[in-house]
Amino acid sequence: MIKKKFAVATMVSCIALTATFTGCSLVSKNSKADMEQVIAEVDIKNSDKFEKSGVADYKDAISSSSVIKRDLVSYFLNVGYSYVTDNGYSYKDTFNMLMDALVNNAVLTQYATLELLKDKSENTESTLEYEKDALSVYNNLKTEKEKYEYLLGGEDSEQVQLAKYRLRSSLNSAIDSYEKTIIEEETGYEGSGTRTTPVNLDTEQDDYYPQKDGKLDYRVYTGYEGYLLGQSGAYQDDALDGTTRATRIKAYNTFINNLRGNNLIDEYESENLDDVLKLKYIENEYISQLESRIVGKYYDDIYRVQQEQKLKDENYKYVEKVYNDLLEDQTDNYSTASAFESAMGSMSSSSFILYSPDTSDSEIAGTNKNGKFGFVYNILLPFSAKQSVKLSELTSIKNADEDENYYYIERNSLLRQIKTEDQRSVWFNGEKNYSFKADETDIGGNYYGASDGREYLFFEGNLTNSKDGGRYKKLQAYDGRYSYNGRVYENKDGSYTVIGNELTIDGMLKEFSAYINYVLGENRVVFDNGYVAGEENKAYYENNNFYLADKDDEIDYSKFVYASGHVTLKNGSSFNDGNLFNPESDRYQAMSAVNELQFAYTTDTSVLSQYVGYSVSAYDTSYIKEFEYAAKTAVSNGSGSFTVCAGDYGWHLIYVTHAYDFGTTGNVYTPNWSANVDTEGTFENLFFEWIKSKDLSDITTTRRNKIINDYNKADVTVVKYEKRYKNLLELDNN
Repeated sequence: MIKKKFAVATMVSCIALTATFTGCSLVSKNSKADMEQVIAEVDIKNSDKFEKSGVADYKDAISSSSVIKRDLVSYFLNVGYSYVTDNGYSYKDTFNMLMDALVNNAVLTQYATLELLKDKSENTESTLEYEKDALSVYNNLKTEKEKYEYLLGGEDSEQVQLAKYRLRSSLNSAIDSYEKTIIEEETGYEGSGTRTTPVNLDTEQDDYYPQKDGKLDYRVYTGYEGYLLGQSGAYQDDALDGTTRATRIKAYNTFINNLRGNNLIDEYESENLDDVLKLKYIENEYISQLESRIVGKYYDDIYRVQQEQKLKDENYKYVEKVYNDLLEDQTDNYSTASAFESAMGSMSSSSFILYSPDTSDSEIAGTNKNGKFGFVYNILLPFSAKQSVKLSELTSIKNADEDENYYYIERNSLLRQIKTEDQRSVWFNGEKNYSFKADETDIGGNYYGASDGREYLFFEGNLTNSKDGGRYKKLQAYDGRYSYNGRVYENKDGSYTVIGNELTIDGMLKEFSAYINYVLGENRVVFDNGYVAGEENKAYYENNNFYLADKDDEIDYSKFVYASGHVTLKNGSSFNDGNLFNPESDRYQAMSAVNELQFAYTTDTSVLSQYVGYSVSAYDTSYIKEFEYAAKTAVSNGSGSFTVCAGDYGWHLIYVTHAYDFGTTGNVYTPNWSANVDTEGTFENLFFEWIKSKDLSDITTTRRNKIINDYNKADVTVVKYEKRYKNLLELDNN
């Protein structure tokens, strides 16, 4: 499903088609004639800035643009209504805000049209393909649709195909939402429950559209002749489970009735409502998509290209300056632990930490090690409800008798009994079924667990179609080849009976080490102190003294560490190598394996939404003492290290995604911009993309605002007829 974002200030297209047409009676009373009224006219040629704009020679290409009332009502139903119901906006403020967005869109479209014509006519290296007589060709085209398609490179161009795909995909998504309800009502089965999913799930590549023989292979499925499932091209891969022609027709008719109920299509028009792409409303939405592409192409292919080149000039001189300025700023501001800890909370692929304070004055209790700052994943295997009751009883005894040894001995006995299982059953029977049989895809048997008869993986689209030119973006830090650990049976009603295999902590560690080794392609997981994955550490349970040897009143938290070790990382092994998110590095691949195991097993679901896990301070933390000791010990051993410790919530399997070890020098490492800036996931690549996103976004926004300020002049370039939509502004009074 296409994710839609909305911000009135940056709106370039009024299309949404999100199936939120709920028959709002506040606007459905408007007649056809009323809805077709022109409520604003825009003509940027009337601005006193126009003659010196640089595009005045192409002024014959544009004429006055009209905003009709139907546009405003459609925009409100798709987007604005939620501002009223969810955000408390008044109708008047909402409609005025949407009206400004529609007018600004018209201004930007007119200006971008002229810029594209100029580029096509004058620039021999234009991405639009140089054509000296472009203005004449453009003016001889009869319809707005033909003109926009010409400017975007022609009917078969990528931009036009993307516009058609976005429109059709939105239509299918809208109809899908209605059909899903119908199918659930008819089958009696409705999935429920959710579990956090990986970043980039079902997120399409920005330039993706389904192709066959070089042309768009995607149509709308309505159930009517000409729009049957077999004729819908690539949409067949997205069709709902349980869909039939009858359920689709019902869903489509509901969709049409909601459009009709809000006068977006007219009940008495001679339109063939079965032919969805020929509805005037849909044709207008296609024009909106083309307008969005026109504005976007100006920004991306003309203006932003010019600005991006400036970032690369003189061997990335500007980028180097930004890096050095940021490092200097952090050196001044991150000198204290508290300041640095605050910064860690916002660390991401667009928020960088280039300096950390010296931690030589920190220490890990009971060891000779200095602490470090870092981040960890946490796979929590919890006590069962029955065990938790027993633990509460033990806590009461401990508090009354102050007998901590007895408490920890008995807690260890409960820990020994913990059994967990794969938590991803909700991805079969939840609000959406993400599962698929791997051997029915190109993956075949190339996944972990296949030799044990395990059949199911998750997120088929991302896993099987995320290579170069594929449909979906890769899942972030999630390998995807760890099959559901259990037996699965599909039921007649579309639900699944799922029986997970039970694991003790030793079984978990066997899966942990085996899967990391599988992803890295060889044995890289090394355990300390002779521990063997899958075999019980009997000596751990034999301990009956949990105090430090020289302090009989202070707990020795090292005695709660059940196992520890590290993953041998041959390339990309430390934070200072700049390869944290380089998909080709061992470090990223090992982290992706552990992260997937988190999604599979942890009941600490808050860690699933963290960028690279929980931040760990070199000093005191707010974590329980067992976790703090184990996490700080692991972090002190560097990226790829891990510990397993006991706690009052159960077992914690802690893995270090990366640790800071800058000493007093601060910076991560010496960047090589020209060598690494184009390599995905390297520090240079992420830093450059951040600058592009930040600076070019600011530059583009500034440019956009200047165009609007120059050419959105009340009663000069823009004339609004407020009386014609006054009834919408007065809905608050009804």
